[in-house]
Amino acid sequence: MPTYITTAGFKLLKDEFEHLKSVERPKVVNEVAEAAAQGDRSENAEYIYGKRRLREIDRRMRFLNKSFGDMQVIDPATPRGDRIFFGATVTLYDEEQDGEIVYQIVGPLDVLDDKHISYQSPVGQALLGKSVDESVVIRTPKEVRHVTICEVEYI
Repeated sequence: MPTYITTAGFKLLKDEFEHLKSVERPKVVNEVAEAAAQGDRSENAEYIYGKRRLREIDRRMRFLNKSFGDMQVIDPATPRGDRIFFGATVTLYDEEQDGEIVYQIVGPLDVLDDKHISYQSPVGQALLGKSVDESVVIRTPKEVRHVTICEVEYI
């Protein structure tokens, strides 16, 4: 099953991969080589830290490279009507907080913050497929929320 990601999220991950490959990794390899040239590696903090950092970079690059093959990039600006699908920007009225909340439904590898939620999260799952003026009960591990969908946009 593919992992959906926005075009912006995909670009960020590609840029991160290229930065790790062309800037970070060569820099750390050079630092490790310089540290190794200083002699005793068992007590050389720069060498030990550099090798650890190199493993972290390689692990992240492998993860990203593998993830790229499973990703399906979707442009959130593609209109899909008034139903909530991946990429939708949704305005909700939260009855408990007596106010509006705006979320964009994105992928788990996109940047997730207070304005973006994963389609795989409890909130994202509860909203998918719903349309304007529907009331939705959102069950999360911490709470149960009652919201009404005010607006669905694809921007």
